Amino acid sequence: MFNDRSSALELLKTRRSGRPRDLVAPGPGAEELRQILEIAARSPDHGKLQPWRFVHVPRNRREALAALLQRAYRIDNPRPGRLEVEATDRFAMQAPELVVALFSPKPSPKIPLWEQQLSCGAACMNLLLAAHAMGYAAGWVTGWAAYSDIVRDAFGAEPERIAGFIFLGTPGSELEERLRPSYEDVVGEWQG
Repeated sequence: MFNDRSSALELLKTRRSGRPRDLVAPGPGAEELRQILEIAARSPDHGKLQPWRFVHVPRNRREALAALLQRAYRIDNPRPGRLEVEATDRFAMQAPELVVALFSPKPSPKIPLWEQQLSCGAACMNLLLAAHAMGYAAGWVTGWAAYSDIVRDAFGAEPERIAGFIFLGTPGSELEERLRPSYEDVVGEWQG
């Protein structure tokens, strides 16, 4: 059991998302990334189905990812403007490290799809928390590419879906705190 509760709680209170475009080197090294992903896999998983997978996209494959994104984008947008092309390329090249999280549902008579989706989200959150605990920032984003069958097929196959692109690195600027809901707005007491 973790003995330094106050440190763990303070760490959790300081987690913020990093904008992928603002994440710079250094990112986690190979061993750190392995630890981050092993921690991500320690998520609630009713039935031990592992309804998620992670695919690391190393720096030397980012140009190939940019080309894939360009092909996929042009299916629905055959004549993209210069800014659209540049945005797609920037997406692929940002941040030192990139992990594609896949929701990978498993047939089960006992574990509903909803629980499997929650498990995938928990795995992604554990990934973000592990990166934060190691001193990195992470940004979990979706966007059009997460819903593209062409992009999904490059990483998996039906019935899988891209749960998100998780970019990791060092914050290039101070992470912004966003407005959080008030306790009273999100917590109630059952009067049953």
